[in-house]
Formats: sequence, structure tokens, C-alpha cells
Amino acid sequence: MTASQNATTPATGTPQHFTMLAVFLALCAGAGWLGSVATTPNIPIWYASLVKPAFSPPNAVFPIVWGLLYAMMAVAAWVAWRAGPSLERNRAMLAFFVQLAVNVAWSWAFFGAHSPLAGLAVIALLLLAILATVLRFYRVSRLAALLMLPYLGWVGFASALNFAIFRLN
Repeated sequence: MTASQNATTPATGTPQHFTMLAVFLALCAGAGWLGSVATTPNIPIWYASLVKPAFSPPNAVFPIVWGLLYAMMAVAAWVAWRAGPSLERNRAMLAFFVQLAVNVAWSWAFFGAHSPLAGLAVIALLLLAILATVLRFYRVSRLAALLMLPYLGWVGFASALNFAIFRLN
């Protein structure tokens, strides 16, 4: 065991180390699944009936982008977790889990409640929660923060899309 490791911080390459990656992947996939419970059944009828802006991507783009983003979010959380126990890491993990919960809430507000207005309110909170997570991650790992930036960008785009849908409908 090196000086920078202790009994609570697993060495790189240990089974516990990779188990945590699997845990973060499962948590992010679970969040995606919970959101899809509200989203998927509402795409063919409710969402299809909405007037959408010209910049709205085809429906097939969303699961691909979200799959990649959830994987990157999981890796980002894992990288931050690998920084080792500290108050800053605990705050970063809390911010991560808060934004993950707000992410799921958006699907239920927009799709589940059939409410672009509620979706707009939640996505504004989501943007703030992601930004807080990026800033917290930066304090423990620049790589973790960088891995969250595509997600922040996509949710920024999704916010504009959500706003346009609200205005058009």
C-alpha cells in the first residue's frame, strides 16, 4: 500500500475499484430507465402531436445521445470518487446524485405530466444542478468535470428545445 492509499481508498485496479465503476454505470442506467418509463409511452401520441421547432432532432437521436451521456456521467462520477475520501468528494457526490434525481424528474414533468411548462421549470433546476456538479467535480478532478461538459451542453440545447415547444404549444 502506498502512502497515498489507505484502507478506505482502494488501489487503482482492485476489484472494489472496478466494482464502483459498475455501480455508477448501473445508477446512471437506472436513472435513464426511470426517465424512460415516463418518456417512451408518450412519444408516439402526445410528443408526436406537439408542434416542434425546426431545430428539433429526429426522435432516433435522443436514445443514442442519452446513452452516451449517461455513460460519460457514470465515468465522471467514478473518476471523482477515485479522488479518495474527503469533504470535497462527498460534496461532489451529493451534487452528482441531486442532478441525477432532477434529471429523472424532468422526464416525469415534461412527458409524464404532459407539461412543457413544468418541464421548463425542472430543466432550469437541472442546468443549475449540473453546473454545481461540474464545479464540485472540478475541485476533486478536472477530468471528472470535463466529462460532464457534453451533458451540460446537451441539457442547454434541451432547454432551448423545451422552451420552444412550450412557446409553440
